[in-house]
Formats: sequence, structure tokens, C-alpha cells
Amino acid sequence: MNSATLSQLNETMTASLVGSVVETVGMTASVADFPAPVGAIVRIERESQSPAEGEVVGFRDGLTLVYLLTAAAGVRRGNRVRLIRTSGLLRVGPGLLGRVIDSRGRSIDGRPQPILTDRVQRDRLPPPPVERPRIRQPLGTGVQAIDALLTCGRGQRLGIFAGSGIGKSVLLGMMCRYTNADVIVTGLIGERGREVNEFLERDLGAEGMARSVVVVATSNEPALSRVHAAATATAVAEYFRDQGKQVLLLMDSVTRIALAQREIGLAAGEPPTTRGYPPSTFALLPRLVERAGQSRAGSITAFYTVLVEGDDENEPVADAMRGLLDGHVWLSRKLASRGHYPAIDVLASISRLMNDITSPEHRAAAQTIRQLLSAYAEHEDLLSIGAYRRGSNRSVDAAMDMREAIEALLCQAVDQALPFEKIVERLVSLAALCRSKLNPPTTQAAGPVIIGSGAPVNT
Repeated sequence: MNSATLSQLNETMTASLVGSVVETVGMTASVADFPAPVGAIVRIERESQSPAEGEVVGFRDGLTLVYLLTAAAGVRRGNRVRLIRTSGLLRVGPGLLGRVIDSRGRSIDGRPQPILTDRVQRDRLPPPPVERPRIRQPLGTGVQAIDALLTCGRGQRLGIFAGSGIGKSVLLGMMCRYTNADVIVTGLIGERGREVNEFLERDLGAEGMARSVVVVATSNEPALSRVHAAATATAVAEYFRDQGKQVLLLMDSVTRIALAQREIGLAAGEPPTTRGYPPSTFALLPRLVERAGQSRAGSITAFYTVLVEGDDENEPVADAMRGLLDGHVWLSRKLASRGHYPAIDVLASISRLMNDITSPEHRAAAQTIRQLLSAYAEHEDLLSIGAYRRGSNRSVDAAMDMREAIEALLCQAVDQALPFEKIVERLVSLAALCRSKLNPPTTQAAGPVIIGSGAPVNT
């Protein structure tokens, strides 16, 4: 038995510890005579039903607070509470590929439970900062707007920010099918139940599912299950990364994870500080996202969707995530309403590592396209009412001439994909054509030019 196995046994094997329920408030049970540590998993015995499981989330007035992982129906005063384990372990292995699991790592796709021989901690510490190699290699996602103008590197962490109904799930499905990764781990947190099969069959498909692990915790499940599902998806991604794989981690959505943690924090007695969010919410987010990234064995490239309430890009969760991630992709409702899919607002988006992982030619081409997009956006109001006079601004003239060609690069059908190299080639060719519009060749006059009614002037 190796040292790692012994360490896990020491953390999970505990002496018998029994308490009793004193009261319940919502999904929280207060237990007397039960000095279990925070994070311990317990079982509450119910008289007429199967035992209810829960997790210790805090202490108050000498009582231990247990947040239930199942419905509180049937729990009564005096019910016996037993300690099950003090550490959260997951069963993992290659048998997870192609499967759908819940927050505890159990298969929920109707097929037999996979044979999994390895164990990992659900909540691990991030890799030490000095042991993280620099990100130097780009990762092709198959999404043209991202690969061309928001290039992502292996091990990078980006956010996808959008309001509801703008196409986050469809964009994630495209990445699942087309990203050049060995393993894809997708966490569907707080989704509607019907959307799970839609994502599996419509967005992911058989091709994407074959190399994927999908972790599901729907909106009707307890808040603790939703938070655990995010940690489970990250732990599964870490397992495959430690096996030397290049992993793509997709988390949909961080906002629902934050809302679940808010519910748990308030139940544990934390004060609401920022727009109703307790401090534990903003402590959870960096612990979660810092676990992704590159290690000496492999990499986890992570995309976290952020559901922006009321399309307010400065709401607390979105603001916190922008500061934690290595870039953000903003989906625009205005572009979506025009039928521009994926509705990526390039000017409002950024990849902080693009300059480190792309060639000078690629960067110059991307800068040219951004210049024209910016020029058009600044004068769009004048153009829409016909008040712009052609010839007033060379950049705007070029943006008008090249608008359709640029949109053809940034728009993409769901079933359309190109390799990363081909997308870069298209970008460079388009940028060269744009430069020819920006800097047209000058022609020298063949003879004198008549100015007004005066004498000829030699040029």
C-alpha cells in the first residue's frame, strides 16, 4: 500500500460519532453533541424513509449545522445522526469517458456503473504557482472568431459572458465537437432538466460524447449538490491531466454555482455583503478556477460561462470572474438579434495570452481586423442614418468595403469547422486585402492639373 493510499485512509477512517437532530430550518439541520469537522459527510436516520445524507457547513450556539444533500422530508427532532466520512473521495478512471455522472461521481445515464479503480480528492489544492509551466502553445477550438481574434492557449482559463438565450450552450457544444483536446469534461450546473438531453444529443453529439465526461446537477437539486458538481467536474479533469492528457473543461455556469454557494452561506449564518452574496461565495470562485491550468504532466484549458443578470457586465459575479480569468468572451444580444452566430462581440472580448502564443503575422492580421471593426462601430450611428460622407475617414471607408468579408469570417454555422491553421490562413489573407483598402496605391498625374480658372499647375 503506497503512501498516498495510506494518507487517504487516514483522512476518511474515523471513530464512531453520533449526534441527534435538534431543529431544522429549510435545508439545514442543527445537530447536538456532534463535533464533526466542516466538510464531513453525515447520515441522518429517518424512521419511515431511507437515511438522508448531508454535509457539515458550520457551527452555531454549540450546535453543528448540517446542510442536507436530499429533501428534508421525514427528518424530525431526535433523529440520530452518524458520521460517515470526513473527506470527499471520488472514484475515477478511463471508464468515465462517454458517461454522464452526478455530483458524487455516480453514473446517471441508465447504463451499468463503470469499473473505476482510482480514487481522488474532490476538493484539491491548486498546483503551486512556481510549478506551472508557461503557456506557449495555442489550442484550436474550431470557433473561427475565437481562434482568429481571441486565440486561446493550452492551459488558459477564459470566461464566456452573456445574458440568457444568446447561445452559450450552442457555443460550448461546438467546442466539444471541434476542440483539439484528448478529453472533454463538461459540468452542467443548475440547468433545466430538459436541457441536459438537448445538450447531449444536439450540441455534443456522438462524436463529442465519445471523449467526454458530463457532470450534471440540475436546478432542482440541493445547493450543496450543485457546488459539489463543480468540484467533481474539476477533480475529474485533474485526474486526466495527471495522466498526461490535454483536457478541455467546460463549466456552465459559474453564476449558478455562486447562487448555490450564496444559499449555503446564508444558511450557515454568514452576513450578506455584496448584493446579497456572502463572503464565502467570493472565496469559492478563485479556489475553483485556480485548479485549472497547465501542469508538468498535462493541461486543463477551461471555459467558464457566466450568466450576466440583466446584461449587466458589472454585476458582482461577472466582475469577480473577469479579474480571476485569463480573458473573457462577451456574447452580444444585439449581434444575436441580427442573426450573427456565434454572437461574439470581438471588441468587448480579450485573450490575455494571445500575444504570447501567436506568430507576429497572426497578431498583425488580428490587429488590422480589430481596427476596422472599431472604426465601423464608432461611426455606426452615422452610417445607419446615411449621414457619413465617403472619403471622410479612410478606415471607415475600408470597414464599409470589407464588412461582409469580415462578418463571413466571424459568423459560423454550428456544423461548420476548420482546423486552426486554416482559420489563421483565412485571417491573414483577409487582413492583407483590408490593408490594400486602407492604403490604396497612389497614382501620379499624367499632366497639369487645372485649379479653378487659373493657369495650369505642373505636378
